[in-house]
Amino acid sequence: MKLGVIVGLNASTSIEEKLEGLHSMGFSSCQINCWDTRMYTPEMAERIQAALDKYGITVSTLWCGWSGRKVWNFYEGQTTLGLVPAYARFQRIADLKAGSDFAKLLSVDQIATHAGFLPENPNTELYAEVVSALREVAAHAKANGQYFLFETGQETPTTLRRVIQDIGLDNLGVNLDPANLILYGKANPVDALDTIGEYVRDVHAKDGCYPTDGKNLGKETPLGKGKVNFPALIAGLKALGYDGPVTIEREISGEQQTRDILEAKALLEALI
Repeated sequence: MKLGVIVGLNASTSIEEKLEGLHSMGFSSCQINCWDTRMYTPEMAERIQAALDKYGITVSTLWCGWSGRKVWNFYEGQTTLGLVPAYARFQRIADLKAGSDFAKLLSVDQIATHAGFLPENPNTELYAEVVSALREVAAHAKANGQYFLFETGQETPTTLRRVIQDIGLDNLGVNLDPANLILYGKANPVDALDTIGEYVRDVHAKDGCYPTDGKNLGKETPLGKGKVNFPALIAGLKALGYDGPVTIEREISGEQQTRDILEAKALLEALI
């Protein structure tokens, strides 16, 4: 397994400086995360590629955001996130296709996103519409020679497996975020490997605690300070034959983020 870190691509900070920082911390892999489709230009791809080559870093996955309002809780999240809200679906399909095209410019063969609160009931019109929308995006990624990865968390592992099966394409996979399964109260991530483990193609190394009320997500924590059993998780991934990227994610900023990333790196190196 190769350790990496999520790197944000936006107009306010230098991607070159971020990749230099990654290199200085001893990493040679990353996911690039982008919510602004205006960044998806050939010129930006050239800049990123030059920095990747300079610092000896590879991109495991392009994590593609989408436009519009987003609220990360159990109430408004249902109506604002991913491809589930009908009012935003057409534009977000276009956003994800643009991300796939940008990933192709970078020769990255995986894109990932949050698909939203995937419907639990497969007998509804909404479920059929969401599966159709996801199939359209995944087919576009397939034409670009890419896998389309679902980041876990907003649905149960069983629902995610059902959606993958119902889409029916062979380029579908999972970006396993063990903390999200806990933050959203959907599953124990170690047990989730029994259901979706065969689809895992990238892993977020993130930790957190279960929700303590019915409206707000649980709290993210530094690695090893939450409810994710990383020794068991890494052992479970090894048992499945997984030898892919493990991408550290710490959703804070500043010096504390750097300290937490380095502590996570040491913890994971000992386990891997």
